[in-house]
Amino acid sequence: RNIGEITALAGCDRLTIAPNLLQELEATQGDLPRVLKDGGATKAAPNKMTEDEFRFSLNEDAMATEKLAEGIRGFVVDQNKLETALNEKL
Repeated sequence: RNIGEITALAGCDRLTIAPNLLQELEATQGDLPRVLKDGGATKAAPNKMTEDEFRFSLNEDAMATEKLAEGIRGFVVDQNKLETALNEKL
């Protein structure tokens, strides 16, 4: 991610942001207007699937499997950086 992508998601309820990007955001001057707004629209809930069906479906999609693993590894790296930064401040 980069600062442009993060600011384009302003208004998102939950967003994971890497520690280095948090530092960049902190140093940024000016307002951050809300971009995403909840218009109250809803969708029907997706069909339920069992864990076995989910795992099979995930493994059928090589890109989804790799991107999920890549995302998890990235979260672990960022979590470790965040914990280190917090420990240094405490």
